[in-house]
Amino acid sequence: MSLLNPVLLPPKVKAYLSQGERFIKWDDETTIASPVILRVDPKGYYLYWTYQSKEMEFLDITNIRDTRFGKFAKIPKSQKLRDVFNMDFPDNNFLLKTLTVVSGPDMVDLTFHNFVSYKENVGKSWAEDVLALVKHPLTANASRSTFLDKILVKLKMQLNPEGKIPVKNFFQMFPADRKRVEAALSACHLPKGKNDAINPEDFPESVYKSFLMSLCPRPEIDEIFTSYHAKAKPYMTKEHLTKFINQKQRDPRLNSLLFPLARPDQVRGLIDKYEPSGINVQRGQLSPEGMVWFLCGPENSVLAQDKLLLHQDMTQPLNHYFINSSHNTYLTAGQFSGLSSAEMYRQVLLAGCRCVELDCWKGKPPDEEPIITHGFTMTTDIYFKEAIEAIAESAFKTSPYPVILSFENHVDSPRQQAKMAEYCRMTFGEMLLTEPLEKFPLKPGIPLPSPEDLRGKILIKNKKNQFSVPATPSKEPGGSAENNCPPRASVGEDPVWAGEDGAEPEEEEVEEEEEESGNLDEEELKKMQSDEGTAGLEVTAYEEMSSLVNYIQPTKFISFEFSAQKNRSYVISSFTELKAYDLLSKASVQFVDYNKRQMSRIYPKGTRMDSSNYMPQMFWNAGCQMVALNFQTMDLPMQQNMALFEFNGQSGYLLKHEFMRRPDKQFNPFSVDRIDVVVATTLSITVISGQFLSDRSVRTYVEVELFGLPGDPKRRYRTKLSPTANSINPVWKEEPFVFEKILMPELASLRVAVLEEGNKFLGHRIIPINALNSGYHHLCLHSESNLPLTMPALFVFLELKDYVPDTWADLTVALANPIKFFSAHDKKSVKLKEAMEGLPEKPFPLGSPIVRPVNGALAPTSNGSAAGARAKEEAMKEATGKAC
Repeated sequence: MSLLNPVLLPPKVKAYLSQGERFIKWDDETTIASPVILRVDPKGYYLYWTYQSKEMEFLDITNIRDTRFGKFAKIPKSQKLRDVFNMDFPDNNFLLKTLTVVSGPDMVDLTFHNFVSYKENVGKSWAEDVLALVKHPLTANASRSTFLDKILVKLKMQLNPEGKIPVKNFFQMFPADRKRVEAALSACHLPKGKNDAINPEDFPESVYKSFLMSLCPRPEIDEIFTSYHAKAKPYMTKEHLTKFINQKQRDPRLNSLLFPLARPDQVRGLIDKYEPSGINVQRGQLSPEGMVWFLCGPENSVLAQDKLLLHQDMTQPLNHYFINSSHNTYLTAGQFSGLSSAEMYRQVLLAGCRCVELDCWKGKPPDEEPIITHGFTMTTDIYFKEAIEAIAESAFKTSPYPVILSFENHVDSPRQQAKMAEYCRMTFGEMLLTEPLEKFPLKPGIPLPSPEDLRGKILIKNKKNQFSVPATPSKEPGGSAENNCPPRASVGEDPVWAGEDGAEPEEEEVEEEEEESGNLDEEELKKMQSDEGTAGLEVTAYEEMSSLVNYIQPTKFISFEFSAQKNRSYVISSFTELKAYDLLSKASVQFVDYNKRQMSRIYPKGTRMDSSNYMPQMFWNAGCQMVALNFQTMDLPMQQNMALFEFNGQSGYLLKHEFMRRPDKQFNPFSVDRIDVVVATTLSITVISGQFLSDRSVRTYVEVELFGLPGDPKRRYRTKLSPTANSINPVWKEEPFVFEKILMPELASLRVAVLEEGNKFLGHRIIPINALNSGYHHLCLHSESNLPLTMPALFVFLELKDYVPDTWADLTVALANPIKFFSAHDKKSVKLKEAMEGLPEKPFPLGSPIVRPVNGALAPTSNGSAAGARAKEEAMKEATGKAC
């Protein structure tokens, strides 16, 4: 149980990283090469380097996005630096000594830190082991105590030439209120002048904690402590703490046999760990300050940490997963102008994306190298070959599961398409899946292979033409050829340009489509392009590219009925957000059923020239696998995508609920009442206080909202502004925010955001409902690009319960504690009898349901009146499918 033992342990830093290694740090812009010693602190918080002048530079491990060595590292361009490293001499072995560390606040604004080691293969070890620290799930999801410890580590590393901690560093670290920092230093008997310095020996962890308690008092935790501690005693015993853990920190939905309650002998270890007073520890007592540190510890993580690890079944067919997907991956800014970059392919793959898009166009003479760009716009070009090399380098650094390359192919040259295919074969090698797996032939009714089956493989999504088929369409058993007119359908019946990908895998239809697109008048062409962009204008796939396509064959969507009749799991259609929304609003159940069988890809409408995103939730609700977003824009939709795909080991694959997978179950995402067999959840969140929310003294407020099914509670709650301009420890004393009935918790997520007066964003957190823990927790905030922020946190109380309709509230109490329930009813009966002197004695009003034992269980019955029967019928209707 995580309350007694954290599920995850902090990353271990290898000894050689802490001891340090000599490198030369170089910079192409300044053409300076400087000897440094590169180190990682023993706790794995910072990568830092020390110059010969003793000056130090720090890089927060959480801000590192990639590490590279060998041919993938940056190479000096300036001749001056090339001469320094003897790069133009044969046998210089330069590539065996390179190391590049990439950092940045988002995927576009990047900094490259370049190093060269004195010895060969050192860079390789550093790159691999530093990246392992970066990718550890607790690096971004550490406890509050870890983030506070990071501040102490940095303070004690940034010493002046005399080896002391400059007091001015405290003012820089806690800039919101200088007077409070000075007062806190004084309270710890430390110097407070800006030119003063503190001996590190005078500032151990115990003094640092006292400093924090003085700077940021926690009266709200004192109140919680007071309600559980010994009467008139300023401490909690292990029995009191055990009661608090079992009553407040434990999920009330847990079965006590499968998940036993905490025992005092187990809890004693928590007092030993968190109580700062040695005397109290000897007595087995916890002080209010000890309570603060206990609530900051990893045992009280707001996250169910096991959900961060790879924990889902990865052997289901590919279409049974949500797949982290990118749109127009190469763009760094808007859709009309701006830079294209091969680096974006690396960054999205490193972020866990598993489907990237390549818009391919014909290269110009004399090289005739295929390019990637956004057609008919002012965006810049990159070579196709560069993008393929970037993908090969980064495809499996974050996740071992398959990568899908979604081609939008406008290269109308057989020779250049052959060149593209050759680049894929040569660069990807064994990673490229060129033939279907033996167990999963490309036949109707055969499911797709699983992510596990396709581990380490790259799949191509491109038009596929059958070059061996006869010129006339062949008949299939029991039906007409796919290229003939489909049966009349109720939804999507016209062969419209619904998909981003234009063709069925038969060559004849490609010709038909080309002719069709050629006959479009200018107005129709503009209309099509405004929504789909250039997607509907793809060209014929020639033999070399066609031969690379297997399990992801794009087709023009005709209708759900037509797709069901064909029953081909390897066929995929792409839809603009508008077309997908139209289909979803008209035939939601059919859309869900379609996604149970095969895959769909949703992408932003062509008019989103600013690269903004649509909310992905509505399409996840329908089971759409590839909900493609613009990764360069960290707006709310992208933030939700980043937050959710952080779970299941950042694999890029999230298993859908069984109702969205099983053909024998029907699921309507627009259901507003209930979903058969799924237990709805009631979520209550009380925003209690904040800590270090801003660098300035400002008034702040908190917004809380839920993303889920259309039938889920839609309210966005908001606290009042904090009473004063206090961003260090504001307290909100408000009622809980309640989301009463979350129909399918597995599809819902909670967003908590902090803003300052004037609506400036300060930090937020988005967490899936089924990954939340009940109880009092510190919610460490993240930036807009989902990077953890060291300082800001909220203190909240979360309560997750199975949803029970009001009609059944009494029954729930009776089931939970029958003796207490009947005792309460007896007392009510006595009072009722006294109040109804002279009237016939009836312990319950006429028509009320009474709880009586039935076959060893408790069930509601009526006293026989018509009103009672109606009440029972309504209650049964309301409660069907709910677990109490």
